[in-house]
Amino acid sequence: MTRPDTPTLDLINVPADLRALPAEKLRAVADELRAEMIDAVSQTGGHLGAGLGVVELTVALHYVFNTPDDRLIWDVGHQAYPHKILTGRRDRIRTLRQGGGLSGFTKRAESEYDPFGAAHSSTSISSALGMAVARDLDGRDNNVIAVIGDGAMSAGMAYEAMNNAGASHSRLIVILNDNDMSIAPPVGAMSAYLARLGSGKTYMSLREFGKQLTAHLPKKVDRAITRAVEHARGYVTGGTLFEELGFYYVGPLDGHNLDHLLPVLRNVRDAKEGPILVHVVTQKGKGYDPAESSSDKYHGVSKFNVLTGEQAKAKPNAPSYTSVFAKSLIAEAERDDRIVAVTAAMPSGTGLDKFEGLFPARCFDVGIAEQHAVTFAAGLASEGYKPFAAIYSTFLQRAYDQIVHDVAIQSLPVRFAIDRAGFVGADGATHAGTFDVAYLSCLPGMTVMAAADELELMHMVATAASHDDGPIAFRYPRGEGIGVDLPERGTPLTIGKGRVLREGTSIALLSFGTRLADCLAAADELQTLGLSTTVADARFAKPLDTDLVRRLARGHEVLVTVEEGSVGGFGSQVAHFLLGEGLLDNGLKMRTLTMPDSFVDQDKPEAMYASAGLDRNGIVSTVVAALGREAASAPRRA
Repeated sequence: MTRPDTPTLDLINVPADLRALPAEKLRAVADELRAEMIDAVSQTGGHLGAGLGVVELTVALHYVFNTPDDRLIWDVGHQAYPHKILTGRRDRIRTLRQGGGLSGFTKRAESEYDPFGAAHSSTSISSALGMAVARDLDGRDNNVIAVIGDGAMSAGMAYEAMNNAGASHSRLIVILNDNDMSIAPPVGAMSAYLARLGSGKTYMSLREFGKQLTAHLPKKVDRAITRAVEHARGYVTGGTLFEELGFYYVGPLDGHNLDHLLPVLRNVRDAKEGPILVHVVTQKGKGYDPAESSSDKYHGVSKFNVLTGEQAKAKPNAPSYTSVFAKSLIAEAERDDRIVAVTAAMPSGTGLDKFEGLFPARCFDVGIAEQHAVTFAAGLASEGYKPFAAIYSTFLQRAYDQIVHDVAIQSLPVRFAIDRAGFVGADGATHAGTFDVAYLSCLPGMTVMAAADELELMHMVATAASHDDGPIAFRYPRGEGIGVDLPERGTPLTIGKGRVLREGTSIALLSFGTRLADCLAAADELQTLGLSTTVADARFAKPLDTDLVRRLARGHEVLVTVEEGSVGGFGSQVAHFLLGEGLLDNGLKMRTLTMPDSFVDQDKPEAMYASAGLDRNGIVSTVVAALGREAASAPRRA
């Protein structure tokens, strides 16, 4: 028998347990759920503000809908921590974003309550519509619910999906989580009453009767009456845009008031019409004062003190690559007023908030719309401006057709600053910058660079600023640099030319990007084995420094390329050239070290490098294996 003082949350392992509780217990569940999430994230770090804002909504959705049979899809997944706690993962919630632990996003392989994995924005409505159509084809009757934030609604994909859903008339529920709007009087009792009334069977039946009635009238009259009714209703409720897309609009509702949420969600659940959009207003960071007062700083957090909200951040040993990029771009923009910057809803993540502070008229945040960002930058370039499109590698994938069609084919000098290139630690596979070298290097006329350290990044920003002969890209990783001295401004590099840092006679290590430091460390270890090693920094994957590659191939027994990117990237460019030159016919032992041909879950970066063989030990082991040395003569791992 449960003791009277047992926390209500302790009674819940899965949503069926939640649904067994009386509705008056839900307030306690929400309060305890919020406290549990704050405590967990304080120990692991992660996305805090968004999850705090949807606690009541999460409780209400799982209480009203029969999950997992009813499909609940969270857009992006930043806000899914309360959902994870309620769906059988509370005992592992303090493993969030850790190696072998829970993902920071929704993930199909993790739980049946995650019907669709998401870490990139604006995919929920499309996937939900696909599930709804599959349900209809199977003759099933379950509900499909997509929860999408107002920020994610800036992406064209969301509107493409809504347009398709409205035209198909599939029974689909979209919850618009609006956390950019204050909970003002319009989102109070009267609004809740109207939403409950408007979503009820009586009103919806009357609406359907009206449709049947007007269906017998001439089309012009029918259209006029329908438009008049819907526009009148839209002016009262704010739903005109969604109604025009074919959705029945309900709201806005206070997303923290369970007495308002529950009856409307029940009405929507029981409605046989579709699609329906429920507009819910929430507050980021709700219920935790530090997060409420500074929602931007508490969107993603490191470990923190629950009482004070102070985040535990180690003093950096060197500036981050992102901050070095921002500093370098500002230095170039101070001398060239044709330089402009473009970001897709990531001004602080890309460092462009600093640029915007100095050049507000020359910085453009286009929202979560990477396709538009790239073509917008192409338009700027076509008029003689010098656009820097600063976009994470994994997000730039979303604009590949625009890179090809709108930039590369027209040879427009758009500068792509590719942040988060390579492994990204706790964010895992969905945010790893794995494929950009491969998908850019295959494009005619594209110049592709990778910075070995923060000084090289400064040089590459300067190179891009001075480059007008077609598109150019440079990539750099997440995190801090290695601590080299930095000048006020970078110096443009000679396009397509690498550099040799150490001369040797037996082994050649050709690095592309920030694995250079490990190549140098590996060369030291190889030297102790009597293996004289050359270390070179390619700088460019395209155009390739063919003179350097030719020299390394002819003068060494083993050539190893090292890159923090996928199969098909830099190493493939080198191999293609060597095959064409016949330089692999003369006994050269070539090996390519890349990120693995698999999606790598979250872990500590050093563990990721070790597992991929991209650290010092992995490089040394690759050389030893290429030489056919006995295992006993191979160096021991540190």
